[in-house]
Amino acid sequence: AAMYSGAAAGPPRRDFISVTLGPEEAVGVGGYNNSKAWRRRSCWRKWKQLSRLQRSVILFLFAFLAVCGVISYTSMGEAWKSITNKSLDDQRTEQEIPRLKLANPAVLPAPQKADANHGDYPELSLQKPPKLPHVRRGPSNLQIKAPQRDMRLKAQHDTMRAVEELVEVNKVEKTEKSIISWRGAVIEPDQSTEPPSNKITEPEKPSSVETEDQKEPVPINERQLAVIEAFRHAWKGYKDFAWGHDELKPLSKSYSEWFGLGLTLIDALDTMWILGLKEEFEEARKWVENDLVFDKNVDVNLFESTIRILGGLLSTYHLSGDSLFLEKAKDIGNRLMPAFKTPSKIPYSDVNIGRGTAHPPRWTSDSTVAEVTSIQLEFRELSRLTGDEKFQKAVDEVMKHVHTLSGKNDGLVPMFINTNSGQFTHLGVYTLGARADSYYEYLLKQWIQGGKKENELLEDYMRAIEGVKKHLLQRSEPKKLTFVGELAHGHFSAKMDHLVCFLPGTLALGAHNGLAADHMKLAETLIETCYQMYAQVETGLSPEIVHFNLHAQKGHKDVEIKPADRHNLLRPETVESLFYMYRFTGDKKYQDWGWEILQNFNRYTRVPTGGYTSINNVQNPSNPEPRDKMESFFLGETLKYMFLLFSDDIDLINLDKYIFNTEAHPLPIWVPA
Repeated sequence: AAMYSGAAAGPPRRDFISVTLGPEEAVGVGGYNNSKAWRRRSCWRKWKQLSRLQRSVILFLFAFLAVCGVISYTSMGEAWKSITNKSLDDQRTEQEIPRLKLANPAVLPAPQKADANHGDYPELSLQKPPKLPHVRRGPSNLQIKAPQRDMRLKAQHDTMRAVEELVEVNKVEKTEKSIISWRGAVIEPDQSTEPPSNKITEPEKPSSVETEDQKEPVPINERQLAVIEAFRHAWKGYKDFAWGHDELKPLSKSYSEWFGLGLTLIDALDTMWILGLKEEFEEARKWVENDLVFDKNVDVNLFESTIRILGGLLSTYHLSGDSLFLEKAKDIGNRLMPAFKTPSKIPYSDVNIGRGTAHPPRWTSDSTVAEVTSIQLEFRELSRLTGDEKFQKAVDEVMKHVHTLSGKNDGLVPMFINTNSGQFTHLGVYTLGARADSYYEYLLKQWIQGGKKENELLEDYMRAIEGVKKHLLQRSEPKKLTFVGELAHGHFSAKMDHLVCFLPGTLALGAHNGLAADHMKLAETLIETCYQMYAQVETGLSPEIVHFNLHAQKGHKDVEIKPADRHNLLRPETVESLFYMYRFTGDKKYQDWGWEILQNFNRYTRVPTGGYTSINNVQNPSNPEPRDKMESFFLGETLKYMFLLFSDDIDLINLDKYIFNTEAHPLPIWVPA
């Protein structure tokens, strides 16, 4: 024990702690010693004075801080490394990416102004254009010809003069014919068992091509003029009462919002271009340039925004060559990418395009199979145009994953898939209607878009069509109409959605591209059924869903309609298939059926002040009960397919050069350089 200075030593004590002080400290003069040795001894003595609990707590805190420091350092290092690697990868991609060429010139001629003074619908006369020559299937060499020039979109009063002028133009403007060697419709599945490379082309600007030996332009006809008049009437209502908003409510002269992104306007852009409505197109373009903003705190549906907005912008870019639309497409495409950040890579259904977050619906963690497998055409094309492979990679992973899944029934898929597990849910229910329909459509169309190389897509499509034949086809009574029903846990239902009427057109497209001839035969029987879904109804308009009679009953038609299913939403699927069937067969009856449908739209859904409306009751001609809503797809799809159906110009969106997405937006078919 130490003692105070100058004091006698005393007996040792065990109940206190003694501290040794130097002589100067004892008298209070200069008592502070700041040497390192002194500080170490002082700190150690203070440490020893602490209880065992206090020392344990301090040691734990030091250990915790040390661990946190190590973790933070590691995370920052990985982030920096990933940024560096990404930069290097981007440089490599730009150097290594091979170029692809389009199978077609990407720009259609600028639209010519249609006759603004054309009379109202009741004054139009029916004209039957000359029969379309049969379109040869499966060419091994595809001649690429420039889109027809100005005449196609001239009004009726100067049609003959326009034809004469264009004949003179064609004599002056002749260039060498372009021929691209292409496998075309010939199926050669054994030539390539690997899908195309994920490397995406460098961005390309669309360019128009002049060719010699250009055909005489096909003049616009009365039925097409009727479509133009219908479009203008619908557009008038939208412009007057819903400009810049999603959808028109024509009866109340107002609008409804879904995403707040001008859905009707964007959906209609390429329709206006194709119909030759230059003035309306330019006005809409200004809105896109000045008012279309995606930096909004709003949830959008991944599928609907992809097919309507992204698809519409990409299509309009290709038709017009205007880079504004590509820039907008890149913006919305990037904002939709958070949907793919799921454990399974199966995308969520909803994306907040302002916050960059995504989530499933509130009531489930499932997405519908049709929605996650019907965004591929658009994202793949966005990658091709921008050179950024992330878009195609995300959607290709979805298709490859679905290809491997169990739960299919001879190629037929369930309606739901879980975003966490990546597995099908609600097994045992199979339909070609809502929630599954466009999965089958996009199997074929991706295969065509990519140059017919991705054999997994073709295999899945062919297997699915065989599954339809085996499990879902039945014939009705009394007319023995072939229809596509549904299968639920082994029990067949004679229910068919109007949505299923996409199938005849898809089958015909496959047959045109060299698939089995019996696909075309099936298409011909199914399009007859879809027409009867209109013809056997009092208004001549199809309901949303029909049930077919499987047994003959006196006084009963083939088609039965339940009260909950008798609404009509101005849907395009039957007109879409009529367009494909006429293009590939030249049979005039398909044009006549489409003309009947257009007349009935005018008769029962047209609103005098502008616009068309969905109706609640197709069985009541005296009061079809209007719903006061014009869906964006009426302008984006229904009227576009009507106009193309009535055209005898096969180069007006040539189906050997373009593939339509499921919202009727044409995108170019690729071929290797």
